[in-house]
Amino acid sequence: MKVAILGAGAIGAYVGAALHQAGADVHLVARGPHLAAMRQHGVRVLSPRGDFTAHVHATDNPADIGPVDYVFLGLKANSYAACGPLIEPLLHGSTAVVAAQNGIPWWYFHRHGGPHDGHRVESVDPDGAVSAVLAPERAIGCVVYAATELEGPGVVRHLEGTRFSIGEPDRTLSPRCRAFSEAMQAGGLKCPVEPDLRNDIWLKLLGNISFNPISALARATMRQMCHHGGTRQVIRTMMEETLAVAEALNCRIGISIERRLAGAERVGDHRTSTLQDLERGKPLELDVLLTAVIELADITGVDVPTLRTVHAISDLLALGTAA
Repeated sequence: MKVAILGAGAIGAYVGAALHQAGADVHLVARGPHLAAMRQHGVRVLSPRGDFTAHVHATDNPADIGPVDYVFLGLKANSYAACGPLIEPLLHGSTAVVAAQNGIPWWYFHRHGGPHDGHRVESVDPDGAVSAVLAPERAIGCVVYAATELEGPGVVRHLEGTRFSIGEPDRTLSPRCRAFSEAMQAGGLKCPVEPDLRNDIWLKLLGNISFNPISALARATMRQMCHHGGTRQVIRTMMEETLAVAEALNCRIGISIERRLAGAERVGDHRTSTLQDLERGKPLELDVLLTAVIELADITGVDVPTLRTVHAISDLLALGTAA
């Protein structure tokens, strides 16, 4: 199995190192000091499960790799439309793209069935720009439950979790999903093939849609948001509205809001990825987390006033970071 990790940051390098340990032919695509460190010293993984180093081929030029069986996409979703020159050399006729993204994916209604089958979600696939680069037929969805961070160039700190749930847009248990799952498990990761990954998408989104924008607006950690009574109530209301949209699309999350809040509180003084992006002056990945759900609320007729209010304020914040 030949795998390219496009966007070999904290999650991508962690997955690449694990697949390399399992014997897969792995190639990392990165840049800058991180690339230089991986070339010289390999990927160093520091983990409560045991530290290890994987000497994986790393490059900034996908043409050095050539076509692969799987592209694991570790880029932020707001980079997808521009990744054509990077991904094109990696593709052959049956290359699968495992898209490890938060929020609503560009392929969400591909082979969905029902009244919205084939609908394009404009906020995540504007004018079809993402679909033109990443054909939905290639997509394998992936919901990441692992927490990692780059401690330094070439050094991945694995904090918790090893689960990467995957699934086909058409809900089939395909051979390509099973093969990728087996390789991930051989590398020590959990990789269940879900019969309907959309339920997992909404489960993770329940936290991302609320904690991420509020953390950026308030410059607050998970613990701070959960312990502040007024903020906790706003987050609860956002979750309630999100659940209503999910249910209108026939998705069932199977976890109570109080349980979700309790889980977030246990994380402690963790800064969300959106807050970290804000602090580093990077673009905020809010379209797939918040804007898309409001768009889905529009097509399903669900009232989401709190989501709209938070979106209006956080959108202004995002415009400021992009200026």
